[in-house]
Amino acid sequence: MKLFTGLIFCSLALGVSSQWYAFFGEAAQGAWDMMRAYSDMIEANYKNSDKYFHARGNYDAAQRGPGGVWAAEKISDARENLQRVTDLFKYGDSGHGAEDSKADQAANEWGRSGGDPNHFRPPGLPDKY
Repeated sequence: MKLFTGLIFCSLALGVSSQWYAFFGEAAQGAWDMMRAYSDMIEANYKNSDKYFHARGNYDAAQRGPGGVWAAEKISDARENLQRVTDLFKYGDSGHGAEDSKADQAANEWGRSGGDPNHFRPPGLPDKY
């Protein structure tokens, strides 16, 4: 974390980008995109749709720019790491959910890299989403 903070500070201090503040705006908007996708997933409550919402949230955030990509990656990683910890308490060291977590991360990366989220869209999911 200290290394990352140092790199950000140095890049800002050295003037790598004349619009350094844009990164933070993109990150905030990307975080909002991720939250909106999560909220839509909860609202839809549609079977086998989680990969679609993972990809969509990451895709929308990445469209904001480098700050959005950064926010999407950090939020996605934090979510999957938290899920691993809670699964450990729920199921012990059984590996339960490991495959699902890998599939979620693949959908996250697909969306962040510009892949169409509809690749993961389940049949019958309402057009609203």
